[in-house]
Amino acid sequence: MNLFQNAKFFTTVNHLKDLPDTPAEIAFVGRSNAGKSSAINTLTNHVRLAYVSKTPGRTQHINFFELSSGHFMVDLPGYGYAQVPEAIRAHWVSLLGDYLQQRRQLIGLVLIMDARHPLKPLDIQMLDFFHITGRPVHILLSKADKLSKNDQIKTLGNVKKSLKPYMERQTISVQLFSSLKKQGIDEVNQTVGAWFERHQVETESMAQIAEETPETTS
Repeated sequence: MNLFQNAKFFTTVNHLKDLPDTPAEIAFVGRSNAGKSSAINTLTNHVRLAYVSKTPGRTQHINFFELSSGHFMVDLPGYGYAQVPEAIRAHWVSLLGDYLQQRRQLIGLVLIMDARHPLKPLDIQMLDFFHITGRPVHILLSKADKLSKNDQIKTLGNVKKSLKPYMERQTISVQLFSSLKKQGIDEVNQTVGAWFERHQVETESMAQIAEETPETTS
């Protein structure tokens, strides 16, 4: 089953105070032009659900999409953009940072990296930044079709090796992905689906504990 099939646009947000009340959500993030919008469109089997642009920094807001399960997928502004006014860039940085570290409903992060240029300094900063939440990260090495089969295997191995220090302190997984070849869709579904299932179990467990705990009166 495709978790992302039939996803539909829900709302767009430019300030934290306007964030919708959702049960649970996962977010997609990555450097500008890493292939984030193409990955979202491929996963949802939609041509233009997420706008694909050759201009870095096109996604300026936090965009929410509702999944058929009732959970949500979030498209975050790309980072690493250069040719934008400083005031706008500063706002994006603040909005993105506050959302990632403060959003209670965010249960996991899908981080997009160009397979030809993985683990750039800003990608490492993102991993370090998100680490304090303790939530899982799944990395998509996008545009894998630009590499030969041998280079794909080599790149995946090198990235996993570089991520070992992070894997010791946080749940981090990584895979190859190609929007053009539709490579890696099932793996993304399995990983993200497991996040939502685990969240559901934890939510139900906490609710049961709350019901069984007697109220105390002063």
